[in-house]
Amino acid sequence: MTAAAVERLIINGPAGALQTMVYEADPASRRYAVVCHPHPLYGGTMDNKVVTTLAHALHACGIATLRFNFRGVGGSAGSFDAGIGETADAECVATWGASRWPGRGLVIAGFSFGAYVALQLAQRVQASQLVTVAPPVAMFDFSKLAVPRCPWLVVQGDADDVVDPESVTRWVGGLAPQPQLVIMRGAGHFFHGRLTELNDAVSDAVRGG
Repeated sequence: MTAAAVERLIINGPAGALQTMVYEADPASRRYAVVCHPHPLYGGTMDNKVVTTLAHALHACGIATLRFNFRGVGGSAGSFDAGIGETADAECVATWGASRWPGRGLVIAGFSFGAYVALQLAQRVQASQLVTVAPPVAMFDFSKLAVPRCPWLVVQGDADDVVDPESVTRWVGGLAPQPQLVIMRGAGHFFHGRLTELNDAVSDAVRGG
């Protein structure tokens, strides 16, 4: 990835400006991606290292990629809205991407709170693939969210001290059809020292999706 491939811009979102970074891809690419970041009230931003790892993995697979700050974060206008407004923000970014790259399939990715938003977004728009990393299933109500009709990867560290790994395993086991579940042994919530493995897991799934 070169510096010239990255564009910083503002998208006009539901609550005002949404600070966004665009990773352009080959014009022949058939997909684009939207990546959602962790909880805004706990320091989550689009510059989180797991979020940037997801964006780099997707872009390296030839997918044009968008990462952005939810309302009230960084240069984005507005204030935290408990996942409701943040899902609207993500939908706005996805719509902008569909306009920039018409006809391409949408890959939705998210980490922690962003995984919750990503799955909510997949209820509203048609996704070609979904990637959720450390979905906080014990913190938010995932029970009413339908299984999307697209390939879906869930990545969870079994040493996560923020998201209970067993709750994620139980939740995945109750879904039909079940998404692909990758358990990373010894990995904590922020995947310290394990980002290369996370990159590889996402890349393998996306290339095969």
